[in-house]
Amino acid sequence: MAALKKPTDEMQFIIATDVGSTTTKARLFHKKDGEWRFLVAGEAPTTVEAPYEDVTLGVQNAVREVEELTGHKLLAPDGSGIVLPYDGEKGVDLYVTTSSAGGGLQMMVSGLIKSMTAESANRAALGAGAIVMDVIARDDGRQPYQKISRIRSLRPDMILMAGGTDGGASSHVMEIAELIKAAEPKPRLGVAYKLPIVYAGNKVLRPQIEALLKEGFALDMVDNIRPVLEQENTEPARRAVHELFMEHVMSHAPGYTRLMKWTDVDIMPTPAGEGMAMQLIANTFNLNVLGVGLGGATTNVYSVMDGRFVRSVSANLGMSYSVTNVMKEAGIENIMRWIPFNLDTEEVASRLMNKMIRPTTIPQTLEDLIVEHSVAREALRLGLKHHRTIATRLKGIQIERTISDMFDQAVAETYVEMMNIDVCAGTGGLLSHAPRRIQSMYILTDAWQPEGVTRMFQDSVFMMPHLGVLSTVYRDAAWNIFDKDCLVRLGTNIAAVGTGKLGEQVMTVELQMPNGEEVKEELSLGDIKLVKLTELEEAKALITPAKDYDVGAGLGKELEASVSGGVAGVILDARGRPIYLPKEDDQRKELLLKWFKAMDLYDESKLEALI
Repeated sequence: MAALKKPTDEMQFIIATDVGSTTTKARLFHKKDGEWRFLVAGEAPTTVEAPYEDVTLGVQNAVREVEELTGHKLLAPDGSGIVLPYDGEKGVDLYVTTSSAGGGLQMMVSGLIKSMTAESANRAALGAGAIVMDVIARDDGRQPYQKISRIRSLRPDMILMAGGTDGGASSHVMEIAELIKAAEPKPRLGVAYKLPIVYAGNKVLRPQIEALLKEGFALDMVDNIRPVLEQENTEPARRAVHELFMEHVMSHAPGYTRLMKWTDVDIMPTPAGEGMAMQLIANTFNLNVLGVGLGGATTNVYSVMDGRFVRSVSANLGMSYSVTNVMKEAGIENIMRWIPFNLDTEEVASRLMNKMIRPTTIPQTLEDLIVEHSVAREALRLGLKHHRTIATRLKGIQIERTISDMFDQAVAETYVEMMNIDVCAGTGGLLSHAPRRIQSMYILTDAWQPEGVTRMFQDSVFMMPHLGVLSTVYRDAAWNIFDKDCLVRLGTNIAAVGTGKLGEQVMTVELQMPNGEEVKEELSLGDIKLVKLTELEEAKALITPAKDYDVGAGLGKELEASVSGGVAGVILDARGRPIYLPKEDDQRKELLLKWFKAMDLYDESKLEALI
């Protein structure tokens, strides 16, 4: 990492770019009256493929658009990059970038036991911003020849090997190393360089691993991911993955060696930048956060629970390139259940296939938009379901159980419980560019079904990756811009947990509004209401659930809370958890329509025309 050209307190201008798989996005930030603000954005197609094969051309085009919009000169006339530092007339004081061009960082992970060391290695790879192509473990149900065939066909950017506690299992760890050696895996970016392998297993085996794999691979040894059964130590492996990504993978991608010379800090994979932004929200507010980046090809879910950060990638769930995978994995009937008018299943399937082959198209009619929003709910639901399998308690540890535990069937697998989530945050095209802000808040509510009192945020103009990487070197500036120009406070969701019969009493919500007015709402099962409360306003709430419902204090126990407003407002959700959707088709459509109108989700006259 290069030294910063100026102390952070003397900086005036910062530029950040994100080199995406299709678009390169530049964002210019400026210090005005002592505080950092977002100034202007520029975008251009990414130039990773032929005939250009040089990502710096796309970066220059995006930055040139910023120049044209501001009149502020940023690019060196000789094409040598961005002028650093700002000299009073031209240039910037800091340049940072993230990248997911060329498919980002693609990895294979191996461990001894699928639910233990392999799972820990998977978490480390995901934390580094990788897409995990496959997890090879001794007990993954495949024969050795099948594993060799799979490793040979994968062509990853890197392999992360774990297995065995320090001084523990050895022969089985060596078996997996021998499988990798026998498979002779080839790197995705060609044979011009050695495939990097990070070994984070039993430290006693390091000499044998080195003897076996140093020929033909770029081998790196780091501390064991599971030194003892009760402890997970993913940070050294995550750091090594990131460093090897810069050294090996990025340096072979077209134009990246030039780009690396331009930047002041290491290039960060886009998902890792997004993850840093989610952590920025969590540690600024000191709250538990569940966030999502809903992309065209992937859905990244992030959780920060009691300071512990976990990321998952659903590489086959997205809103354009992978939209038919959502249909396949969710089942078309699950997409159809969110549509309040008559549509043929084949018609919906055809629309989604059209979206896959024309990924850059956007909905042209209200009908198209509602179908797309229905798919988004399922992509988000499945993304969270996958995330919960990764955000798990450590396997293999003896859990002390009390007498009361004996009555429970089992200890919960995941620690991501919606009642413990304080903030839900979303980014990505569909959420950031929804025609009405209430739509993204409502889609997140339907998909994730928050419980109790939950604040809802979203990214306004897709700046989370830029601000995430900036936060690693200049946290104050990153938070200032994030807070003022990026984070849209949608509002708060108040939801009661429980099930029952349609129309039965669920909860009473009494709100003391900032102007002194008192609002009292009685809600029955199947009701949802929107109370207008603007951004930066707070109301005092007294929530009294019926005896079989819980809002965070226990069954039937009232809860006092401070409720934050937002551009959408406060949603009072008495639809039950899980949300009550009638099996009978006409009744379900009628209820959906009632909810859409209560939320003022779409233009009512156009909605009526569809029925």
